[in-house]
Amino acid sequence: MLSRYHFIYGTILLMKIAILGYAGQGKSAFEYWNKQENDITICDSNANTPVPSGIASKLGDDYLADLDEFDLLIRTPALHPRAIQAANPNSPNILDKVWTNTNEFLKVCPTRNIIGVTGTKGKGTTSTLITHILDNAGFRVHLGGNIGIPPLDMLANAIQPDDWVMLELANFQLIDLESSPHIATCLMIEAEHLNWHNNIDEYIEAKRQLFVNQSETDIAVYYAENNYSKAIAGASAGLMIPYMTEPGAYVTEQPDGTEQIVIDGQYICDVSQIQLLGRHNLQNICAAITTVWNITQDISSIRQTVTSFQGLPHRLEEVRTVNNVTYYNDSFSSAPGATIAAINAVPGSKIIIIGGVDKNLDLNELARNILQHKDEIHKVILIGQVKHKLEQALQSHGFDNYDVLAETTMSEIVNHTKNIARPGDSVILSPGTSSFDMFKNFEDRGNKFRDAVNAL
Repeated sequence: MLSRYHFIYGTILLMKIAILGYAGQGKSAFEYWNKQENDITICDSNANTPVPSGIASKLGDDYLADLDEFDLLIRTPALHPRAIQAANPNSPNILDKVWTNTNEFLKVCPTRNIIGVTGTKGKGTTSTLITHILDNAGFRVHLGGNIGIPPLDMLANAIQPDDWVMLELANFQLIDLESSPHIATCLMIEAEHLNWHNNIDEYIEAKRQLFVNQSETDIAVYYAENNYSKAIAGASAGLMIPYMTEPGAYVTEQPDGTEQIVIDGQYICDVSQIQLLGRHNLQNICAAITTVWNITQDISSIRQTVTSFQGLPHRLEEVRTVNNVTYYNDSFSSAPGATIAAINAVPGSKIIIIGGVDKNLDLNELARNILQHKDEIHKVILIGQVKHKLEQALQSHGFDNYDVLAETTMSEIVNHTKNIARPGDSVILSPGTSSFDMFKNFEDRGNKFRDAVNAL
């Protein structure tokens, strides 16, 4: 990491810093580095990006060109390091100047009590559960990262040495991470973001960075039933603890057929007491319990949290029931595995709305799962950029009970489902891919779905 200052004969020279990407985390980076000793330039692909008064900028298609003139480059998460290198072919060491909000936060954070959670799905739910358990147990805990507050903005909360920090971290933050948290947790992993990564190997390697700099005194928690998760956590030099099996938290069936969540021989709760919908959420709950068990074994706080938590917005969120048809908002679903989990979670007859950005993902497993549930699926609604690839995948597996929609607004899509739904059906928006072809982001997609349902 470069020094914050340049000295020549005792004089401090300005450090030239480029903020690469000026959205949420880019703006956070600007607020953090915009100090008297720094000379800031904002670089963004949008030529119309508003820039603070008096601040230099490089906007438009060539915003990444000639970056070698700067001392430090602050990469926004969505910007792949490969794009920086490609735009500066005459500067082979340009990536040595790249730094990120997450790297800076881990460097300057006042506490070493940091937890990092990654995975293909379940990161937000697991991170929130961990935060609530620790809070209920009397710890002061700060939640941020890929969820909620950008890492550097968390510093404004006066983090103390005894506090705990919970970071949800996606592959975008992890690909060039240079240090690891004390406790790192890897959830279920499947192929994802292959429109950003060259291949799944690069995706896995990005996730490994969460663990690769752990020491022998650190802790690596992983999903025992997922080989990718185990291999990623295996990069750690610390203590490896699986969940969904001993010695971590797991689900056990009792002689009477009921199921319980237990850890270390201790009963936590009955599965029937869990309010989160779907078997996949039992994985998230066991991951959270296993993680916090290394901090506190306050069973009362753990039980109270996991049995009362009803989920985050846009994650299998029940919106309302209209004319005996129940609508679920699962807009956060951005990978086929998440859609499979939604299909498995919601019982009875259902209409599934799928589609969005084409992320070059394998759709065969999703198509197979839909075929396996053909007796439950009243109709599959295909939308977005990837709808024709989805159609081909369904056809190749012998499933033809779908509609390919030309409609582009959520109101039109919801009205289509209203016209074909039968009493007792569930309508589930679970796109299985990103939203950017039709919506600003998954929140915008989910909010528009809610609004359309509430307008019925």
